[in-house]
Amino acid sequence: MKPTILIGTSGQGGAFTEEIIKEMAAHTERPVIMPMSNPTPLAEAVPEDLFKWTDGRALVATGSPFENVEYNGIEHEIGQSNNAFVFPGLGLGSIVTESKIITKGMFVASANAIAEMVDHEKPGAGLLPSIDKLQEVSIHVAVEVAKAAIKDGVARRTPDNIEQAVKDAMWIPEYKKKM
Repeated sequence: MKPTILIGTSGQGGAFTEEIIKEMAAHTERPVIMPMSNPTPLAEAVPEDLFKWTDGRALVATGSPFENVEYNGIEHEIGQSNNAFVFPGLGLGSIVTESKIITKGMFVASANAIAEMVDHEKPGAGLLPSIDKLQEVSIHVAVEVAKAAIKDGVARRTPDNIEQAVKDAMWIPEYKKKM
């Protein structure tokens, strides 16, 4: 067996050893490594080691927040794998189309929309978008989910301008000034 993806949920800090990672990296150009356990001390590996052990080739996402890692002059973005990238947009896209159900196509649209928000041409780009782009990602996910709901025939409403309908339905967490 020659795995190309390693996902950790063990809660055992350091479980992804240098030997394991180097063996995996010997069999794939871009190993995907996701130490998901949290809090941070329980992560199976730290991103800095993963880049060192794969000569900067790893695609890394974590369950806990980590700082970006500089390796060989390239700053590698460390994505935090979090359902916050999916659920605001999935829910919002469903709401603006008044979907009867959530379909597999809507989940696939969510995943593809998130992937589209990463600049894959940028050296050091993360596996996931930056959490700083959460609102932008949520809008894009919602639009794509709404399109999927319409395509899958589960939408009870088809907005003329889906993106505007999404933006109009968004809740913005801010206080309005009263004058």
